[in-house]
Amino acid sequence: MVARATDASYCRAQLGCARNQRPSSMRRPALTRTFPGGFLWGAATAAHQVEGNNLNNDWWKLEQDAAPHVQYSGDAVDSYHRYEEDMRLLAEAGFTAYRFSLEWSRIEPLPGKFSRAELAHYRRMIDTAQRLGLTPVVTLHHFTHPGWLGAHDAWLRDDAIKLFTRYAEEASTILDGVEWVCTINEPNVLAVNHGALAEVAAGRPYPFDALPDQRVGAALIEAHRATAPLVRQATGAKVGWTVANQALLPAPGGEAKHAEVQWIWEDRYLETSRDDDFIGVQSYTSQLVDENGIIAHPERPDNTITGWAYRPDAIGIAVRHTRDVVGDVPILITENGIATGDDERRIAYTREALGHLLDAMAEGIDVRGYLHWSLLDNFEWGRWEPTFGLVAVDRETFERRPKPSFGWLGSVAKANTL
Repeated sequence: MVARATDASYCRAQLGCARNQRPSSMRRPALTRTFPGGFLWGAATAAHQVEGNNLNNDWWKLEQDAAPHVQYSGDAVDSYHRYEEDMRLLAEAGFTAYRFSLEWSRIEPLPGKFSRAELAHYRRMIDTAQRLGLTPVVTLHHFTHPGWLGAHDAWLRDDAIKLFTRYAEEASTILDGVEWVCTINEPNVLAVNHGALAEVAAGRPYPFDALPDQRVGAALIEAHRATAPLVRQATGAKVGWTVANQALLPAPGGEAKHAEVQWIWEDRYLETSRDDDFIGVQSYTSQLVDENGIIAHPERPDNTITGWAYRPDAIGIAVRHTRDVVGDVPILITENGIATGDDERRIAYTREALGHLLDAMAEGIDVRGYLHWSLLDNFEWGRWEPTFGLVAVDRETFERRPKPSFGWLGSVAKANTL
């Protein structure tokens, strides 16, 4: 996802310690706390970030056109061939779910021309997950588009909804037995990327102060509403989408601007989910909004590799806000994690985040599972440096090297207890 960090200490000093921003020192003493039976424990990946050599999509073209401003994904971490090894690691560590995406540009390399071999490949991934005891959580669209759709105007085409629906119908032919399907990953970030990637392609920095393009957002909402019932009918799966939750909070005097930005950034997408089977919450950090907009976070020693504020409490803020907007629609945490080279810090962040999640669930919020971002250190959309993974990968040999955080979170999953 794309986020803009804010100052956690300012938030606490100016706004006090509300239930959804309580600092660690004020949390209750350590307790043994149990998650509901059947709670899903897993990790997530996205096709372009891990598969390698997705030659036919818009991101691959951007990597060529915008070099050296954008790094090269290349072989990525070769999960296209090594997916069973990745899934086996998860299953043997005690996890019960794996979220991965289908690559539209592989399945439909030319308009209306579908690859039976690629569809069979993704069906084998589903079968492998289920054979290993993992619940597959399948995402139909995770940021990338076939090159033929257009690099920057894809969702503004007159036929964009029809084309995406056609692809989704074809993808549904391999989803028999899949329980969870996400139509589109983070449509709000996808709507930001519409203009932002054009800036990057021209050699200019990614505009981190950008808000989602509202025209693209409207098209994505229409695409989801058109696609979800078709996928649900064809597969019997629970169908929803995932939203990048910025855990936005108003600074004193910024309440009106906060409401405006919150609606543009995420609420219009959350509102779309009121009729869905579930909503995917994706949260990493929290941000303040004053009367001028989102407050940029200064450089601080505790920032993550991405420059985001260290805010494990963001997940509680995001879950509560999502419930307030969508009502009683079940929630699945489809991404949560931290970009850091310090794995002890990853454990500390995740432990505290899970504590905040349990706090929210204790208030009656229906959360069905937690999928960590990410299973693997991978290609983080133009950069290799941000390491979110529970498992490191040698990019020369592709050897998988589980980190202590992988074993720790696996032990939480096995016990279903924090």
